[in-house]
Amino acid sequence: MTLHVFNTYTRAKERFEPREPGVVRMYNCGPTVYSRAHIGNLRSFLFADVLRRWLEHLGYEVRQVMNITDVGHIQDDADEGEDKLDVAARKEKLDPLQIAGRYADQFLADVAALGVRPPMCYPRATDHVPEMLAIIEDLLAKGHAYQVGEDVYFDVASFPRYGRLSGNKVEDLEAGARIDVREEKRHPADFALWKSDPKHLMKWQSRFGQDGFPGWHIECSAMAMKHLGAELDVHTGGEDNVFPHHECEIAQSEAHTGKPFARYWMHAKFLQVDGGKMSKSLGNVYTLADVIERGFAPRVLRYTLIRGHYRQPLNFTWEIMAESRAALEKLDELFARLARAARAADGQGVASEAQAGRELLTTAVETFEGGMNDDLNVPIALSALFGLRDAVLAGSLGTDVARDALAFVRRANDVLAVLNTETADAGADAAIEALVQRRLAARANKDWAESDRLRDELVAQGIVLQDSAGGTIWRRQG
Repeated sequence: MTLHVFNTYTRAKERFEPREPGVVRMYNCGPTVYSRAHIGNLRSFLFADVLRRWLEHLGYEVRQVMNITDVGHIQDDADEGEDKLDVAARKEKLDPLQIAGRYADQFLADVAALGVRPPMCYPRATDHVPEMLAIIEDLLAKGHAYQVGEDVYFDVASFPRYGRLSGNKVEDLEAGARIDVREEKRHPADFALWKSDPKHLMKWQSRFGQDGFPGWHIECSAMAMKHLGAELDVHTGGEDNVFPHHECEIAQSEAHTGKPFARYWMHAKFLQVDGGKMSKSLGNVYTLADVIERGFAPRVLRYTLIRGHYRQPLNFTWEIMAESRAALEKLDELFARLARAARAADGQGVASEAQAGRELLTTAVETFEGGMNDDLNVPIALSALFGLRDAVLAGSLGTDVARDALAFVRRANDVLAVLNTETADAGADAAIEALVQRRLAARANKDWAESDRLRDELVAQGIVLQDSAGGTIWRRQG
C-alpha cells in the first residue's frame, strides 16, 4: 500500500511523494512560548509526531523541524495589539526572553513525557532575525512589499494565489477579525513583515528603524528555509494556522523564491473539551500537569489525543481519559499475553501454528497498515490491535504465530507509542516471575492466605496480575 494524505491546499487526498526519493522535509508549526502548552496545542504536536513516526516506519528519512516562537506573535493573530510575550513579561515582571526560556523548557519536557521524538532542531525566532530581514529586503526589491514609515507590509495584490489555501478571496477580506485595521495599508489583508513600536520589549536595529521586530508570519518562512531549504514536502499545524498564518507563509515564501513552498499542507482539527471550546472563563484549559494531577499517566493523554482521526473534531473529558486508560490496559494485556506465548514457543523450540491464527494476524497487519496509509486513520489502526486482542483471548493464535504477532505489536507501538513496553520483558525479571509462580502454586494448593499475601507483595512492587482460564499474566503498572 502507498501513503495518501489529505492536502489542505488542493482539498483532496493525494498520493504522498516527496520531492527527493526517500527523504521527507517536514516543518511543524510549534508553540508560542508565553505560557505552558495546553492539551489543544498538544493534539497538533502529537499528530505531527505520529506522522513522522509513520513516515519513518515506511522507510523515509525524515528531516523534521519544529519552531519555537519567542517574539512577534501578536494577540488574536493580527498585526495590531500586544505581543503575547510582552504581555506575559509585564504580567510576571520578567524579561520576555526569561518567559520564553521558561516555557520553552516546559514545552520540551512535556513533549518528551508524551513520547514525542525530538525533531532535527527546534529553531527559535529570535535567533533568525537576520534571515528574516534578508527575505524582507528581497520582497521589497521584487515589488511584493512596501514600506510605510518604519513598518513593512506584504502586498497581497502582488501575489495572485493569495487565499488559495484558506479559500478566502482577497476582494472579500475586510478589516476585522484577524485583519489589522490600519489606514496606511494598501489593502486590509496586507500583513506586517516588520513593525516598529517603541513600547515593544524586544527590538532589533534595521534600516527601517531603531526599534523594530518581525511579524509572526515571516518568522516561520525564515526558519523553515534556513533549516530545510526553499521547498518543503510537508507543512503541518492546527486548523487555526490555515488563515492567516499559513496563507501568509505561502505568499511571502513563494514570492521570495519563485518555488512552491510546500507540497502537502496538513492540519489537525481543534480539540473540544466537554463538548465545547476550551476557555479560561470555564476553567477547562488543561495542561499535562493537570492530567498528571488527576492521576493519569502521560501516555493516557497521548492515547486520548491520537485516538481519533486528526481531521475530525475530538472531544476531551475526564471520563474519556478513564476510558482511554482502560483501553490501554487491554492493549497492555495483549502485549503481555503475546510475550508470554512467545517465550513459551522459544522454550518449546517447536512451532505450534494454526492456519486460522496466521490469517488473523495477516488481517490485523493489513488493517493497521491500510488505516495508517489512508491519511493516518488511527482509529482503523487501533481497531486492528483490539481485533488481535480478541483473537488472542479466544486462543486463536498458535505459539509460532504469537512470536510474529508480538513483533507486529512492537512495530505498531513504535508508531503509536502508547503501550507499556516493559510488559514484553515480563519473563526477564526472574524475581517477579518467581513470586508469580509461587502464587500460582499456592492457588493450586488452595492456600488462599499465602496466595493473597503474594499478590499484595507483587502489587506493592507495582505489578498488576490478570488471572484467566488460560493462566496468569503480569505487567507493570503505568
